[in-house]
Amino acid sequence: MANTAKIVFIGAGSAAFGLSLFQDMFTTKALAGCTLTLVDTNTEALDRMTALAEVLNRKGEAGVIIEKTTDRRAALDGAQFVVNAVAIDRNRLWKLDFEVPKKYGLRHTLGENGGPGGLFFTLRTLPLIFDFARDIEELCPDALFINLSNPESRVIMGLGKYSRVKALGLCHGIFLARWFVSQILAIDEDEIDLWGAGLNHFQWLMHIREKTTGRDLYPLLRQREATHDPAFTPLARRLFRAFGLWPTCSDDHTGEYLAYGWEGGEHGFDFAEDERGRVILKDLMDGVIDGSKPIPEDWTEPSWGERVVAVIEGILHNRKSFIESGIVYNQGVIPNLPPDLAVEVPLIAAAAGVHPVSLGPLPDPIAKLLKVQASVQQLSVEAAVHASKELALQALLIDPVVNSSTAAVQILDELWEANKPYIRPCV
Repeated sequence: MANTAKIVFIGAGSAAFGLSLFQDMFTTKALAGCTLTLVDTNTEALDRMTALAEVLNRKGEAGVIIEKTTDRRAALDGAQFVVNAVAIDRNRLWKLDFEVPKKYGLRHTLGENGGPGGLFFTLRTLPLIFDFARDIEELCPDALFINLSNPESRVIMGLGKYSRVKALGLCHGIFLARWFVSQILAIDEDEIDLWGAGLNHFQWLMHIREKTTGRDLYPLLRQREATHDPAFTPLARRLFRAFGLWPTCSDDHTGEYLAYGWEGGEHGFDFAEDERGRVILKDLMDGVIDGSKPIPEDWTEPSWGERVVAVIEGILHNRKSFIESGIVYNQGVIPNLPPDLAVEVPLIAAAAGVHPVSLGPLPDPIAKLLKVQASVQQLSVEAAVHASKELALQALLIDPVVNSSTAAVQILDELWEANKPYIRPCV
């Protein structure tokens, strides 16, 4: 495929995902001649990110053609790749997802991908995702939809079951796990090779090896973990000791799926710090754009852990690129998890498409643990697809994070009302 591909980035006003994508896209010449079309309904954010893309494109001499539009359908016409980083009223609704369950006595960690928060994130997000899917099926049916937005597992599951869109989710969780493991091993991250399989934010490291020699590092990890600071990532370590493999990606994310997850911390997301960081980042971006501030050195280097560009390059140039981790519709990739589930496994990206790498079945106790969460995710997707409050209640009542049927009804009523403008049937 010649370098004339059209790459559409929906939600391009996202400063965090946008910057990471720009770092990877404009520090390679492999996409020279491709068109990057930035799409957002927030014109101020869209203008800022477009101007920043133009600066970094020139700096890296990447040769990418940059366009912007608020018209999603116009952008999608003829696209080969569609990257999504959209979130609906992210922080305001996420705060409610976290605070409302706590008000009714639930103990949880983040309120994003599991528990009541995961359910309502699904209910409000899937209708918009299916709007994208219908446009893709009509305007660019062969395009690969690359999703970066949470709830990743539920987005990919919904599309796999109810659309014809080729969909892939990408998350840097496995790299977070590598950092935690490297701290205990006292080995540089770049020297560690990981192979993981499971659910998004609930992968299990099937292999931990020394990159240069292939040496199995699990025996050393077990030895050093036994004497490591007990305050360091305690939930992951309890699971490691109980099940024998290391879970990804961090205590707050993994804890969302477990009745006892709060034992790893229940402070939630730091919204105030996030808002402060966004102000600082926007100020820096504006300075780089108008030339009053130098381009930070790390902006001219590849990002940490993001793999969108690696997937696109692998497909465009038939590189058979190894992608450490991606979320795909299962269909037997992990044989002892349900086929109609989204799972996270290694991938190969080539001209023939994205090919999941099966690491075989998970150990039976781990598969049984994941099947509990699989049922929750399946039922939450059905609730979202059909805009069903009845199914939503059932999804809450089978969720291990929910410890009270009375609280489940109260949470459902309050959060359903807050999300009502966005809940509608998807099919």
